[in-house]
Amino acid sequence: MSEEIKKMATRDSYGDALVELGKERDDFIVLDADLADATKTGKFKKAFPDRFYDCGIAEQNLINVACGVASTGKRVFASSFAMFAAGRAYENIRNGAGYPHLNVIVAATHAGITVGEDGATHQCNEDIALMRTIPGMTVICPADDTESKQAVRAAMEIDGPVYLRFSRAASPVIFDESDEFTVGKAKTVREGKDITIISIGILTAEAIAAADSLKSEGISARVLNIHTIKPIDKEAIIKAAKETGKIITVEEHSIIGGLGSAVCDVVCEEYPVPVYKMGVPDCFGYSASADYLLDAFKLRAKDIAEKAKEVLG
Repeated sequence: MSEEIKKMATRDSYGDALVELGKERDDFIVLDADLADATKTGKFKKAFPDRFYDCGIAEQNLINVACGVASTGKRVFASSFAMFAAGRAYENIRNGAGYPHLNVIVAATHAGITVGEDGATHQCNEDIALMRTIPGMTVICPADDTESKQAVRAAMEIDGPVYLRFSRAASPVIFDESDEFTVGKAKTVREGKDITIISIGILTAEAIAAADSLKSEGISARVLNIHTIKPIDKEAIIKAAKETGKIITVEEHSIIGGLGSAVCDVVCEEYPVPVYKMGVPDCFGYSASADYLLDAFKLRAKDIAEKAKEVLG
């Protein structure tokens, strides 16, 4: 774990990782839907203008172009906001990339409620649910700058389509480059025996802070960071269920079809224990700052800690 306290938006990490990767290999291209400044693919465009293509404000076309290029043997990063990539272009991803199992990497930024002031129309809280239902799709949601860069590299080695989920808001850097990143394997960030907090994406930092707060009150909370939601680490989840008996899931996504649902699928089938979901309930978000929304939807460390104490009763 890193001792340096700094924050960085995972979309920035994505842009930096593309440039680093572009210096090492030339067997991929990057596509965007007229959002290069926001998705940070503009960094790659500046460094490698002959390997970057702007497909305009036409996300379905963006994915179709990506699929066409991928069919020739090259890997492709196709970028847009999560709402447009996973939402507007869902059918194109499903039938164009998923069905023929092409090496298309859909890199979606501005996911979840921390899109903030852009409001409900742009706060995509349903993308994980959509993407994890596509056969053969790998779904990765990194927790910080370090994992984001590792995820980009890992995506280049995966056979078939990949969905990478990045955030707009800056979040704490919690991992070191030396921390292992293996697709399909969760990370135990804190050990504990009383309860398990399973987190994904930028809320892992909140889960860690919650566990540290609970420790001061004599409660031992395990924190399991799930950076790959599909394929999910069943072994780590079952182990947590057996050893702690209770699970809380924390996600910046709808509680329907996301991390909580994926964990319940595993637990119900393998080792039934209570699972309590924390995330966006069955509602739309609204325009406000990212910090305000995290408070409003009770996704802060203090909220997670309170939920744990309530569950332990």
